Amino acid sequence: MSADSAPGPGVPGARHRAEGRSRRRRTGLVVMAWTAAGIVALGGSGAGYLYLKLNGNLRSVDIDQVLGTDRPDGAGNGSENVLVLGSDTRSGGNGKHGGGGDGTARSDTAMIVHVHRGHERASVVSIPRDTLVDRPACTDTAGRRHPAAHGAMFNSAYSTGGAACAVKTVESFTGLRMDHYLEIDFAGFEKLVDELGGVRVTTTEDIEDPDSHLDLRAGTHRLDGEQALGLVRTRHGVGDGSDLGRIQLQQAFVKALVGQVKDIGILTSPKKLYDLADTATRTVTTDSGLGSVNSLMAFAGGLKGIGASDLHMVTLPVRYDPADGNRLLVQEAKARQVWDALKRDEPIPGTATEGTATGEAGDVVSAP
Repeated sequence: MSADSAPGPGVPGARHRAEGRSRRRRTGLVVMAWTAAGIVALGGSGAGYLYLKLNGNLRSVDIDQVLGTDRPDGAGNGSENVLVLGSDTRSGGNGKHGGGGDGTARSDTAMIVHVHRGHERASVVSIPRDTLVDRPACTDTAGRRHPAAHGAMFNSAYSTGGAACAVKTVESFTGLRMDHYLEIDFAGFEKLVDELGGVRVTTTEDIEDPDSHLDLRAGTHRLDGEQALGLVRTRHGVGDGSDLGRIQLQQAFVKALVGQVKDIGILTSPKKLYDLADTATRTVTTDSGLGSVNSLMAFAGGLKGIGASDLHMVTLPVRYDPADGNRLLVQEAKARQVWDALKRDEPIPGTATEGTATGEAGDVVSAP
């Protein structure tokens, strides 16, 4: 797995990894709106046989059974936490994006989506993959036991033990129970954006990154799937060149997509609706609680009222590791403000992210 990240400003001796390795960098993105727009309305189509086909597309993992009872208690206040990962595990089409041909599962994008009580707003916390964490001992879905590791990169949890170990690691350092798990692959991300008709974004500066096949002039663009994938995985074209800058682009893209998905008109065409639902169910992996179209439909239906203005997106409070500018250290006191707020189902306070590393790409991309 590619493990490099660009150095933070002013870190002595830090440098980028070789460009050839950066081609294997992987970034995925899960957007709840895809499911809300593509599956929810299918319930009114009356085409029962489609449910069987779509159910057959879905893949789920029984995380509750693997992790057992040694987990944080649920909040009990009507809120829900969803761990959202991007990966290259489901589709052979991922190979053209620079990896996935060696049989290694990778997940380099992670977001904790906290759906507040009433499902009218959500807080999203992005976890940089290069963050050093204490990974707990865990068991994967095949029953293999993996030892604990101190100071491991966060994304090593998924590559070591898959979804179950990723969930256990997140629960360990946040103290929050993950009620659900959703994962999408890169090829699926590209196809879904195309089927949604593209996504309009505005860039305030030119973005050029040959590694991500991205060449955008400053201005407003309707990105197709390939361009969108390039945008959410680029590092070298924006900010300080770090993974934190890329996270800021991902967050801006999510807001742009959620903000316009209701206006795309996908519900006017039964074929377009079915194609979207078919692609979504083929490319997502869920926990067993969402492992049927009916369950996924009910969950997504509860999210359809959340618009871009109802999303509060932050990055886990971190700082560059002075011993290695390619790694990030959690600012524990600030991170605790984030986790405590979510546990109480309250907004994340602004003080939690003041003075933290950002990646310096926050204003480069926005919705038009």
